[in-house]
Amino acid sequence: MSVELHLLYSQLPAIDRLLREPDVAPLVAEYGPVLLTDTLRQMQVEAREYISQFHSLADWCSDWPMALKQRLHNRQSALKPVFNLSGTVLHTNLGRAPLAESAIAAVNDAMRGAVTLEYSLSGAGRGHRDRAIADLLCELTGAEDACIVNNNAAAVFLMLTVMAAEKQVVVSRGELVEIGGAFRIPDVMRQAGCELVEVGTTNRTHLKDYRQAINEHTGLLMKVHTSNYSIEGFTASVAEAQLAILGNEFSIPTATDLGSGSLVDMTRYGLPAEPMPQQLIAAGIDLVTFSGDKLLGGPQAGIILGKKRWIEQLQQHPLKRVLRADKMTLAALDATLRLYQQPDRLTELLPTMRLLTRPTQVIAESAQRVLVALTPRYGTDFTLAAEPCWSQIGSGSLPVDRLASWAVTFAPKEGGGSALEALTARWRGLAKPVIGRVADGRLWLDLRCLEDEAALLRELAR
Repeated sequence: MSVELHLLYSQLPAIDRLLREPDVAPLVAEYGPVLLTDTLRQMQVEAREYISQFHSLADWCSDWPMALKQRLHNRQSALKPVFNLSGTVLHTNLGRAPLAESAIAAVNDAMRGAVTLEYSLSGAGRGHRDRAIADLLCELTGAEDACIVNNNAAAVFLMLTVMAAEKQVVVSRGELVEIGGAFRIPDVMRQAGCELVEVGTTNRTHLKDYRQAINEHTGLLMKVHTSNYSIEGFTASVAEAQLAILGNEFSIPTATDLGSGSLVDMTRYGLPAEPMPQQLIAAGIDLVTFSGDKLLGGPQAGIILGKKRWIEQLQQHPLKRVLRADKMTLAALDATLRLYQQPDRLTELLPTMRLLTRPTQVIAESAQRVLVALTPRYGTDFTLAAEPCWSQIGSGSLPVDRLASWAVTFAPKEGGGSALEALTARWRGLAKPVIGRVADGRLWLDLRCLEDEAALLRELAR
């Protein structure tokens, strides 16, 4: 080793001396000596590697306490809050539905201590974890009973396993959907031990197609709501009421996987129509499954509504224990469902409905304010504008329909796509990352989901 390198290495401070530094003492109290020691060891390794490569000290080596403080402050959680300006309200990759304040409070309470998860206060003994929420779901939907699992894929899997294992499941060919992550209905049926029987064609299926497929091996007649795509034009499908009558005729249970599942008439709020679980229950369908974190606006959960005799079989199957929801999910779901007892206040109390029904004029005014604030900071390199755009609901809900919205757009004056890539990469590295979308040679910040302008402007001023 040269004398020069030896002198550089000798300037690296010992860890025990750094831990006694006055500027480090508050960090020891906040983070503890173990984490600080491990972090300082890693910093020493990085400093030595820098010296070996560049024959000089890294800039941060001039102030180790400050570098240590920044390193600890910048530690990233696995789940980091972001500004969702993508234009997709229920964005699967960004966590789908934001929870209501009452649901957040309920989760906090459930996490802090003991709760009556499986304890009956009236009987002073063991209760069932689904019971209270099942009763609430029955009140809201008219179902005889309900079962809750950890997501809708689990709900479908449990239903198929219990009702049709080693039997045939009849489904319209036009409803064999694939959802996110290459999750396909035929694959789920196979894993559940069911034999898929496709009927009809991609665009047209009639009741006679179901009838002709029924035999002694038929275990279930099933419909799948095509919430993530749309077939238009020369089409035909079988109504749930018709399917229920056919099932009763042959004593074969019927089921519908709704996917997104809204408990309110969306058209009341100026939104596109979406089938509701209570409508299918009223039509006579035996079991209906849907998600908790899509149009319902709650936590990730799978909800199964239907006839009591079938729900009891689901609850008694060993797979239910594997798929059951935890106390935080149940607390959030309970609080979310209780908001539906106040339908006149949903757009005020439930974030999903508030964002979906946000007036276009309000978003346009927000876009103008954000434009004025950001132009001095970014106007040198980009041409900024406030422009009308279209948001989408997301998570497979109402794929064709769009919501009128407004965005602030950034068009690079030089550099084209590389300039946009650099800008979006820098924004992803912010303390609270900003997520927009790139289209037509511009970056679009769709402001439909922006409810805290001041926080966004503070972040983009960094």
